[in-house]
Amino acid sequence: DALPIYRTVRLSCESPTDIVCVVGFTSVLDVYRCAPPGAVFFDVQSTAGVKITYTNQTVQTHASTSQWPLDSRVQVLVSMGRPSDDVNSDKLKVKYYNKKKDTIGVARAYLTCVVISFEVDTSRNGVVNRNAPQQGSWIWGRDGHGAIVLVNCDRESTKSEPHLFCSCAELADMSRMILTTLGPKAFFQTHKVVLHFTSAEADKVRVYHVEENSPRIRLLRALWEQQFSYEVVCAGTRENTFYVEGLEFPDLGFSGLVSIGVTLLNSASRDVPFIPLFTRDVIFRIAPWIMTPNTLKPLEVFVCSTSDNAIFLKQLQDLVRRANCKLTICPVVENREDRWMQDEMEFGYIEAPYKSFPVVLDSPRNRALDIFPYKKLWGPDFGYVTREPDNPREVNSLDSFGNLEVSPPVKVKGKEYPLGRIVFGGSLPTYSGRRMTKVVRDFLYAQQVQAPIELYADWLAVGHVDEFLSFVPAPTKKGFCLLLASPSTCYELFQEKQKEGHGKAVMFEGLDAEQIPIDEILADQKLMADNKYVQACIDWNRDILKQELELEEQDIIDLPVLFEILKPEMRAVAFFPDVVNMIVLGKLLGVPKPFGPIINGKCCLETKVRSLLEPLGLDCTFINDFTAYHKKLGEVHCGTNVRREPFAFKWWNMVP
Repeated sequence: DALPIYRTVRLSCESPTDIVCVVGFTSVLDVYRCAPPGAVFFDVQSTAGVKITYTNQTVQTHASTSQWPLDSRVQVLVSMGRPSDDVNSDKLKVKYYNKKKDTIGVARAYLTCVVISFEVDTSRNGVVNRNAPQQGSWIWGRDGHGAIVLVNCDRESTKSEPHLFCSCAELADMSRMILTTLGPKAFFQTHKVVLHFTSAEADKVRVYHVEENSPRIRLLRALWEQQFSYEVVCAGTRENTFYVEGLEFPDLGFSGLVSIGVTLLNSASRDVPFIPLFTRDVIFRIAPWIMTPNTLKPLEVFVCSTSDNAIFLKQLQDLVRRANCKLTICPVVENREDRWMQDEMEFGYIEAPYKSFPVVLDSPRNRALDIFPYKKLWGPDFGYVTREPDNPREVNSLDSFGNLEVSPPVKVKGKEYPLGRIVFGGSLPTYSGRRMTKVVRDFLYAQQVQAPIELYADWLAVGHVDEFLSFVPAPTKKGFCLLLASPSTCYELFQEKQKEGHGKAVMFEGLDAEQIPIDEILADQKLMADNKYVQACIDWNRDILKQELELEEQDIIDLPVLFEILKPEMRAVAFFPDVVNMIVLGKLLGVPKPFGPIINGKCCLETKVRSLLEPLGLDCTFINDFTAYHKKLGEVHCGTNVRREPFAFKWWNMVP
């Protein structure tokens, strides 16, 4: 917390002063301004309930007396430890003395003590903490403190009316805040307690007051976009319960921190405005949106049914059944042949000590699947958020969420990223190519807990990072391996098979596609030049990922993939189904079937992929996506999406 701000109380030798003390807080007695001429010493006397403290005791008192030199270095503090039974029930007086120690003036005061306790869950255990000293600050880490509030982005109530009845489920989405007032009933007839926030917070959070004496849970809108202050009715001893909901996620220009204050006001008479006597703030942080990596347990798989993907769908269903996951199929009447489920949305979640639920981030691509996240997923305990630029023309292929991945947890140069790091593609630093739209990038960076890494993906026609990388669980020190597409590995494999006498074995056997033998692939100089360029682009990203995720070569597995560059854009697409673009369901992998050359009855590309992944305990199922996805410039991962369990690690325990 910040250093305490002491309220200074002016005294008078002409008439008594009324002093209001708040339990737990201290006031400063200004004993100097009202001192009569000739005053040299002073002392303070009070009734038993009043505690007087002197600071800066380097100044010595007069020998054998309680008198203090009238020196500005001496500060007199007054506090009280329990609420008063009656108004002005305690007293104090300051006596002033001249050099001869004669009394030359007396300032008197009447004191009333009240409790103004404003409390939230600062310890992050789901319980409002009574008398916690750190309500007014927010600190990251296991030893940190500070309250958390969720964005109310699921669909349970519009909360548009000033008064509303609320279910327990709706209350469970909000953060509890308790204001307790204790003191003489007559005191609160001349004083007001006001809850408030600033206009900067007005569109970030909303505060509701639980209405007393209602047979059902009834909420009164207290602080909202059009009301920045709210008078709380206090009559002696009373506990007021409030609920806080978030309205906006952290974003550019908004750190996620919001402050809500309570102020005690007094009116000296009806002819003057109320003046503040005491104020206190509580700080909330709005919970960030968190992505889930491939290493977390899969819960539900999403896919589209289209007019031409029956084979793909059947093979995927078999895999999902083995993984013991729920399968949700979006019918063609809803997807309107937009099959790219991964591109449409990204699953994540939000979490506070009192609640957690999944939240889908809807991409700004706005194609035929656009209504699916909003219409079919958004609901009770399932949140929805989207970010779109003001100008729709700014949206490009890199804004689809095949271009948005997250690594498993890593430690980099001693810094821990316990929730992993977001990975997305853009252009080279010196090249004004395509990038993910700024509003989406700003949103991802503002969440703070999964520090993003921007790679180079503009060399691809589609431009998605899932075309050249994936993460899989592995029994290694890091707990995962990075998979990278590797033209070099593919050429080495084909050259090896050619030397073994299999140069006539063909790609795409059994498909309605040109059959291309290994000899012809290796002799194609343009294809080789294309893939040297592609390998250089992937190696650029390899070096970035090695540095930003602190990976060693043994943490990276190169899978055989070839690309070709299309004109006139001069960007790359996969030459055969891209085996890196897979779905990861625990240890079960749904890999695009590459239709490589058949050697000794087996696809040599499948055999190579199995030899690289199955020693890690992974199980490869090759899924035929050739016609329905590959020929349309996508693969298995592009056409599916996975909702996963949240991290066990609590985001507030990290230090960004």
